[in-house]
Amino acid sequence: MDRIITPTLVLRITLAAVFFMHGIPSIFTGAVNNFGNQHLNAVGFAPIGLPLAWAIKLSHVACAILLILNRYIRLAAIITIPILMAGIIMIHAAQGWFVVGEGRNGVEFNVLLISVLLYLAIINKKGVIA
Repeated sequence: MDRIITPTLVLRITLAAVFFMHGIPSIFTGAVNNFGNQHLNAVGFAPIGLPLAWAIKLSHVACAILLILNRYIRLAAIITIPILMAGIIMIHAAQGWFVVGEGRNGVEFNVLLISVLLYLAIINKKGVIA
């Protein structure tokens, strides 16, 4: 008999919540505009910093939706993992490993998100390694 609540379901819903909470508030507070205009444009992405910031945030929301629906998980991972890796390279690596505690804004959170996305991309819908 198939279980209704599986460990994979828990991971998908939890990860979806993280991506929703990483994307949605910044859209409504204007932080996505600040990230595009003040950060991405400043580090060399001008004049496309703002559209790039919006593409990143909307991709996080789309990833969350796909995780909830359990559809196109591999595609979501293929799109989201490079974004997270770019975040590590461009922002978080300079801050070290820790997000809190011994440091601030480090890479540990992105490494965990990448690991979970990789796991979900590797297994099939029944939670078996594909």
